[in-house]
Amino acid sequence: MIGIDKKLDSDGCDLSNLDSFLSDRVQSVPPSGIRRFFDLANEMKGQVISLSIGEPDFVTPWAVREAGIYSLEQGHTHYSPNQGYIELRQAVSHYLADRQGLNYDPQSEIVISVGGSEAIDLAVRAVINQGDEVIIPEPCFVAYKACVSLAGGVPVTIACKPENDFKLTADQLAAAITPKTKLLMLGYPNNPTGAVMSRDELEKLVRVIEDKPILVLSDELYAELTYEPAVHQSIITLPGMRERSILIGGFSKAFAMTGWRIGYACGPQKIMAAMNKIHQYAIMSSPSTAQDAARVAIQDSEKYVAPMREEYNRRRRLVVNACREAGLECFEPLGAFYAFPDIRSTGLTSNQFCEKFLQEEKVAIVPGNAFGECGEGFVRISYAASMDNIREAMKRLKNFVSRSKQNV
Repeated sequence: MIGIDKKLDSDGCDLSNLDSFLSDRVQSVPPSGIRRFFDLANEMKGQVISLSIGEPDFVTPWAVREAGIYSLEQGHTHYSPNQGYIELRQAVSHYLADRQGLNYDPQSEIVISVGGSEAIDLAVRAVINQGDEVIIPEPCFVAYKACVSLAGGVPVTIACKPENDFKLTADQLAAAITPKTKLLMLGYPNNPTGAVMSRDELEKLVRVIEDKPILVLSDELYAELTYEPAVHQSIITLPGMRERSILIGGFSKAFAMTGWRIGYACGPQKIMAAMNKIHQYAIMSSPSTAQDAARVAIQDSEKYVAPMREEYNRRRRLVVNACREAGLECFEPLGAFYAFPDIRSTGLTSNQFCEKFLQEEKVAIVPGNAFGECGEGFVRISYAASMDNIREAMKRLKNFVSRSKQNV
């Protein structure tokens, strides 16, 4: 047997340098900055409070878990249709019609995916050709740029500004569009900032693209987690947008179902057919048991979501107030479960702040530049954690910021 550190004799093929066999696209994509701090926290001795990962600390509601258990007891352990069970697609269709007034045909305009992340990847691969430009407002979910690059597209990032609460403006969008622009990716409520777009703000974006051949991907994973006085508004509800948009939704965040890995995409029939084709070859189908559980969750969504949303809202106010009391500017996040305070007054970079905070106070958060260069000088704090842990972490934050500012 020839080891990989040996040259293959006859053809002179050297397998000792496996990097040369890896895809250039894969090698060009950096690893997730979120996972780095999560992994560092796990490696540390002693109790570390992690406010780094965007995962609900709630357990999936019992009735939803019970539906999954019953599904297994009934032997629903086989492949589902590639597109997902029709019963779940019908439930998603009814849910979107009730919550947002959007009507999608469950037969041809909805695809059930393995989480929202797969749906985003499917959408990008279904519409992007080599060299197509994709506009991505930052800060944003870390997977957007990676999905575009892996599909052969060109990510065109827009640095959203703190004075606009990191929301995309019409002027910024207009300046970024070129003849090669194919897709605009929007994620609101926003991860990592918690920003929410109003109808008026979205209408201004629509006026920029309405006469241009540009598609829109609207990532609405956090739609249910919107706090008063804000109301979630999908850009797809605006005139002329449904026929050019892909809606991405899921169960992980609002329903505390991260481990079930169920999401969905809705949009024009031809785009959904293309996405389903990729899904057939790459994944085949979403987990059957998880689909049965998700159907129960979405059919009685408000019953399960409302108590969790109320608790997130309490935590949100605590975190924002604590950041401000510690001397960090922090605009009010009106969606998702993240705060994005400004740490520039400490004289530390985002990475330095997070590394020192973890080392000295044993609290894990994420540097803002993990979500785009314009996030430098900010950090993301997830309040998807217990109130006790958040209170303790905020005490440690106040101490840490005080020490840091003394050294400026």
